[in-house]
Amino acid sequence: MKQAGLDIRIRVYEDILTEELIEAVEKGDIQVTVADSNVALLNRRYYPDIRIAFPVSKPQSLAWAVKKGERALLSKINEFFEKIEQDGTFNEIYKRYYAYVETFDHLDIKRFQERMGTRLPRYEKAIKQAAELYGFDWRLIAALIYQESQFNPWARSFSGVRGLMQLTLPTAAEMGIQNRLNPRQSIMGGVQYLRQLHDLYDKAYEPDRTLIALAAYNVGKGHVFDARNLALKMNLDPNKWISLERTLPLLRQRKYYKNSKFGYCRGTEPVFHVQNILTYYDILKREAIEYAYQVKR
Repeated sequence: MKQAGLDIRIRVYEDILTEELIEAVEKGDIQVTVADSNVALLNRRYYPDIRIAFPVSKPQSLAWAVKKGERALLSKINEFFEKIEQDGTFNEIYKRYYAYVETFDHLDIKRFQERMGTRLPRYEKAIKQAAELYGFDWRLIAALIYQESQFNPWARSFSGVRGLMQLTLPTAAEMGIQNRLNPRQSIMGGVQYLRQLHDLYDKAYEPDRTLIALAAYNVGKGHVFDARNLALKMNLDPNKWISLERTLPLLRQRKYYKNSKFGYCRGTEPVFHVQNILTYYDILKREAIEYAYQVKR
């Protein structure tokens, strides 16, 4: 870059994480840093005002390295990677950490961070109580509520669902909720309903079980039933979210939904629903880790 005529001063930092340098750019302490693309893409969620400029090298692979001469260990590692690529484990792990990082809405993330500061505190106590009662991480519930209503207790969708957790009248009645617009009742009823859905998918392991429950919260357990049946027909594991990410959108197509029990489904919506919740949840978890790290230091 210097040879290209850019007037820059380069400084090498010892024992500092790339994430800390990206944070320094966001705060204006330094003007620019160099980061691996996967790290840069992930950190846009936490620091939405940063801008990813241009590559400074050709694409390179992430790899594991062993000491020269360690043939037995190298053989075991290669065997391990071959196995997890064949059985789908590699894809699951990759998606757990890097799923959706290339999907980024600057305004949405900025709005989310702002409302976490202005709106979440009003409902945080009720969210934590409901989450503890029904066995969920309260930050996941906060992410779900934001996705459903942006913490607006008067929110109403085109389909008639209302309140913070966007409950239908039948679901509210089933959960014993008298007033969907009462924030505390909405939170308690919504989390109770999520637990009920979660209990349905007891053959799935975490995190798949929770992700399937979140999809059912959005689109209904009937359409999730159809998506799981379709997964079976396609020789996919119906207890894996990665399978339902493929089959739910197919239920928009007549050749698939005409043979399903519950019919047509806007199947891309629950997929985006879960993706957004995971992004918000990741931000909330990161903020908790960052706060603990700062206090410890």
